[in-house]
Amino acid sequence: LSGSISHELWHLTSLQILDLSLNSLTGSIPSELGKLQNLQMLLLYANSLSGKIPEEIGLLKNLQVLRVGDNLLSGNLTQLRVLGLSYCQFNGSIPSGIGNLKHLASLDLQKNSLDGHIPEEIHGCEELQNLAALNNKLEGDIPASIGMLRSLQILNLANNSLSGSIPVELSQLSNLKYLSLLGNRLSGRIPPQLNQLVQLETLDLSVNNFSGAISLFNAQLKNLRTLVLSNNDLTGSIPSNFCLSNSSKLQQLFLARNSLSGKFQLDLLNCRSLQQLDLSDNDFEGGLPSGLEKLEHLTDLLLNNNSFSGNLPSEIGNMRRLPPEIGKLQRLSTIYLYDNQMSGGIPRELTNCTSLTKIDFFGNHFTGSIPATIGKLKNLNMLQLRQNDLSGPIPPSLDNKISGTLPETFRFLTELNKITLYNNSFEGPLPASLFLLKNLKIINFSHNRFSGSISPLLGSNSLAVLDLTNNSFSGPIPSELTQSRNLSRLRLAHNHLSGEIPSEFGSLTKLTFFDLSFNNLTGEVPPQLSNCKKIQHFLLNNNQLAGTMPPWLGSLEELGELDFSFNNFHGNIPAELGNCSGLLKLSLHSNKLSGNIPQEIGNLTSLNVLNLQRNNLSGLIPSTIQDLHMLNLSNNDLQGQLPSTFSGFPLSSFLGNDKLCGPPLVSCLESAGQEKRELSNTAVVGIIVAIVFTSSLICLVMLYMIVRIWCNWRKVTISSMDAGGTEQRREEEKWEYGDKEKRTNGEYWKVNSMALVPSQDKQTPRTCIFHFKMDAEITGNTLV
Repeated sequence: LSGSISHELWHLTSLQILDLSLNSLTGSIPSELGKLQNLQMLLLYANSLSGKIPEEIGLLKNLQVLRVGDNLLSGNLTQLRVLGLSYCQFNGSIPSGIGNLKHLASLDLQKNSLDGHIPEEIHGCEELQNLAALNNKLEGDIPASIGMLRSLQILNLANNSLSGSIPVELSQLSNLKYLSLLGNRLSGRIPPQLNQLVQLETLDLSVNNFSGAISLFNAQLKNLRTLVLSNNDLTGSIPSNFCLSNSSKLQQLFLARNSLSGKFQLDLLNCRSLQQLDLSDNDFEGGLPSGLEKLEHLTDLLLNNNSFSGNLPSEIGNMRRLPPEIGKLQRLSTIYLYDNQMSGGIPRELTNCTSLTKIDFFGNHFTGSIPATIGKLKNLNMLQLRQNDLSGPIPPSLDNKISGTLPETFRFLTELNKITLYNNSFEGPLPASLFLLKNLKIINFSHNRFSGSISPLLGSNSLAVLDLTNNSFSGPIPSELTQSRNLSRLRLAHNHLSGEIPSEFGSLTKLTFFDLSFNNLTGEVPPQLSNCKKIQHFLLNNNQLAGTMPPWLGSLEELGELDFSFNNFHGNIPAELGNCSGLLKLSLHSNKLSGNIPQEIGNLTSLNVLNLQRNNLSGLIPSTIQDLHMLNLSNNDLQGQLPSTFSGFPLSSFLGNDKLCGPPLVSCLESAGQEKRELSNTAVVGIIVAIVFTSSLICLVMLYMIVRIWCNWRKVTISSMDAGGTEQRREEEKWEYGDKEKRTNGEYWKVNSMALVPSQDKQTPRTCIFHFKMDAEITGNTLV
């Protein structure tokens, strides 16, 4: 749903539950909702609402649940049982009046910009069971008064700036099941009184400055399943009585990145439920004890970056989820061997461990190739092999085929700075909520099937790399991209983008890779791009761009690749391109360029590829052009002799230039002879035409003369017939035509030198050429 929330909803006076969450609503929350006196639950979270929360909401005496998180709201609230304000943009401090919410059971303030101290008055929330204020900017000490919240089950204050020590009063939270203080500035010793939290299931104190020895004992924390103490300054050894009973429920123990020392504690073998054990990056020493096979549920064992010595215990072979017969460990999910001195090849049998999700062999001396069957590990989501001595190709089986659309929940990854999803089968438009990822620096969605606009990716002003190659994105290129002034690689090739190249791109002065090829872009190349002096790859090929080739291209001194082919550029190739001394590839083919190839192109001594085919270029080919790896000048109007350095190129490089000669084309002498032969043939044809014309004219003149003579002769004969006699009658028999009646009427044919007409009144006949009058009485058929 989109649009704003209707102000008319207050007419629903019996309404008890209003749930408009997870939509695209905008605008403010109508104050009229304060008239819904029977309302018990109001859920407006995960929209795009803005403005302040109306004070009238506080008048809803029956309201028990209000969730307006993940919006753009500001303001404060009181008199609630469930208060959910996560993922808003609240700032300032938590008001001391929060203690007046005596019936508040859940307070969720996570992912805001709240600062200041946690108020001591928080103890007034006597019924509070869930307190989540993680991912804010809270500072100061943890108030001891929190220990008075006897109903509290979840306390999460992670990722703030809290300091001081852990108040021992927290040990009074007898119902506490989850305690997370990770990512703060807490210091001092971990209070041993925390062992009294017998209901505790998860304890995370990592990424702080705690010091001293570990004083927590799984023997007392009988329900503890996860203990995370990594990234502190803890010293000493693991307590000898850490696990006294085989009934321990501990599944995850993370002690990495401290200063712990001593030997591998044998009591750890009593933690029979352990699935993940991380002792990496400490100062442990000595050998590994026998009996590790007792940890039959163990899937992850991280011992790297210590001083362990000796051999792996032979008993480890009896474990069902760890090496050495690596291929038999069907349930092995994680193997970390990084930063060691291991050598030899990666065993192919490793790929039989089909449950593997993480492999980290970084910083070793493995040799040989990556096993070709590694693609069998369908659950693998991390493979780290760098800084080894591996060789050979990357196995094709590593290609991913992840499909579907991106989930809306990506918006919660607000600290994300790098996201690479390339070479998969993702499809559909990008969720608009991605715009909330303000810290992104690297985005690579190339080689997928995404469609729609790229605008959801432009919420961050810190982009350095944006690669969307080979998708189906459409619409114009947003000018908002220029807000990321550190953008160095912009690759939008092989999409359906349209419109003009934004002139604002001229402000991207750190741009080195600029690829907009294979789209539907129109217009001219903006002159503002001349400010992008660091461009090395400039690819605009296969679009519908027009105009002339800009001379300022010659000012891009770091240019290594220029491809403007398959467009509608016209005019000359700018001579200024000869200033791009580092140019390796110049491809301008399939345009409408004309004029000569500039002599300055010969200055490009590093040029490997020159493709100018299918243009209207003319004139001579500059002899200064150096020997290239690839050259194509075909289908132009070039002429003259090819430089001798071009003789090694295939014939196809020069076809379609009728006036070019020299190897690999025909020799120039042969070409000249052919031209002479072609002229002789033309002359022969002209002579034949002239002969035929002259002969025809002569024949016509002769025919005319014969007819004249014949007509004069007939005139003399008819004149004799007028005098009578035998000859006259003979002639009448020859020349009279028609029936007897006509002859009786004295009609006959009279011929003079120019006409043959019937004589009626003995007047001089009309002059014409072969004018025959047939059957004068009935009709006149005239032949001229």
